[in-house]
Amino acid sequence: MAQNIYDNPDFFTGYSQLPRQVLGLDGAPEWPAIRAMLPDLRGKRVVDLGCGFGWASRWMRAQGAASVLGLDLSQNMIARARADTPDPVIEYRIADLDTLDLPALAFDVAYSALTFHYVRDFDRLVTHLHQSLGPGGHLVFTIEHPIFMAAAYPHWLADEDGRKTWPVNGYSIEGERRTDWFAKGVLKYHRMLGTTLNALMRAGFQLQRVEEFAPTPEQIQQMPALAEELERPMMLMVSAHK
Repeated sequence: MAQNIYDNPDFFTGYSQLPRQVLGLDGAPEWPAIRAMLPDLRGKRVVDLGCGFGWASRWMRAQGAASVLGLDLSQNMIARARADTPDPVIEYRIADLDTLDLPALAFDVAYSALTFHYVRDFDRLVTHLHQSLGPGGHLVFTIEHPIFMAAAYPHWLADEDGRKTWPVNGYSIEGERRTDWFAKGVLKYHRMLGTTLNALMRAGFQLQRVEEFAPTPEQIQQMPALAEELERPMMLMVSAHK
């Protein structure tokens, strides 16, 4: 079973105060770029993997999705999503993505935001998702960029000129990474960029678009703190289809 850090009280309290959880999709600077990668959702059967508080699930239903299934390992997340979602067409379930079992050909769109880097066996997951999607089905997801999460101690350093620098040591050493983020020992799995993309192609997906998030000048003007995101990619965004 995957580590269920989101039901840790300290972690959940800190995580709930992030702008993207308080403001929803409007608090996620990468959302416009992700939205552009999504297919037309009208009439589509959607599965939202790692649905959290249900922000994306509700948005997809508002765009005309015929049904939305939100899955998350955390009881806290699912309870909050259910409480905030009056729409009976959106269903939420507790599920472990490491042992995910979905019906074949049951969905048209699989979506996930910042969840797959918690999954130990990515090959198994994407192979299973390929089977669960109907012909022409879409997979759109974001993960922490491997440059962002490769180092054992991921944090800013200062170079000889005092400029912020992000360490990228241990990049080729894939596997577990444990960091302290709202709680000690948060477990994630580092994979090189090529490993992630090749797993998708082995599973039968065709890549449509790969983006490494960087804020726009307009976003930096509105939120100057985003300027540091130009120094290294924090997020990898991928769109693929069956």
